[in-house]
Amino acid sequence: MARPGRNIEQALLRSGRLLYPARGGAGLSVRALTEHAGVNVGMFHYHFRSKDDFLRELLQQYYEEMFGPLAERVHHEGPPLERLRQALLFLATFVRDHEAMLGRVFADASGGDAVAAEFLRANAPRHLRLLVALMNEAEAAGVLAPLPKLQRFVFTMGAVALPLVVVPHVARLRIAPALIGRQLKRQVTSDEAIAQRVELALAALQRGTG
Repeated sequence: MARPGRNIEQALLRSGRLLYPARGGAGLSVRALTEHAGVNVGMFHYHFRSKDDFLRELLQQYYEEMFGPLAERVHHEGPPLERLRQALLFLATFVRDHEAMLGRVFADASGGDAVAAEFLRANAPRHLRLLVALMNEAEAAGVLAPLPKLQRFVFTMGAVALPLVVVPHVARLRIAPALIGRQLKRQVTSDEAIAQRVELALAALQRGTG
């Protein structure tokens, strides 16, 4: 059975996940968190001491839920190209399912929020190193064409994951509603669309620039 204190901590973190994407770090008050979670303000400070400490825990817990399964797919037994395929499918699906949270973290960091910027500096290199190492392994096995490491990574993320962040924002802004609105799920965010982009990216990586 979970400890009562642990239940309070998790209730606050669950409320943080729901409130943070819309409000961001600056707009997320301790009072709003505690009211949403049904927790006394004093218990918030007992568990987290400050809002910055809470946000650090919230973002780190969130990231580990992505990084752990991604690392499992990268290090799983099997051919490197298949492991890369599974890693990209998982990462893109995670981005799709958590686009609002990810978008807010980047917006906060770009706007000067110290906690969000610190979080990105500490964690973004972790999955970058993981995927770059797997791509290098696939190149060494002769299944990917030789390419500069960063160029290959940026191309792959741009092809597979970036549309899942950018296109929904474009749709919400109604910049091109007739072009994007009706086709968003089928051609951009569906499992089938993600899988198709992964295969297109892998095919391009295998051909290289030749």
